[in-house]
Amino acid sequence: MFGLGTVEIVCILLVVVMLFGAKRIPEIAKSLGESMNAFKSGLKSKEKDEDDKPKD
Repeated sequence: MFGLGTVEIVCILLVVVMLFGAKRIPEIAKSLGESMNAFKSGLKSKEKDEDDKPKD
């Protein structure tokens, strides 16, 4: 995974917990997941719209 070892991942997680606090991490993860879903659905609808356009 991006060439990161276990120690590096643990250090990154510790920094995230210290910056945001343990209570805020689930909220951040939820909003990030919702954003990703909205982005993916937007891409799918754009592809569908382009497929439906008549070609000149």
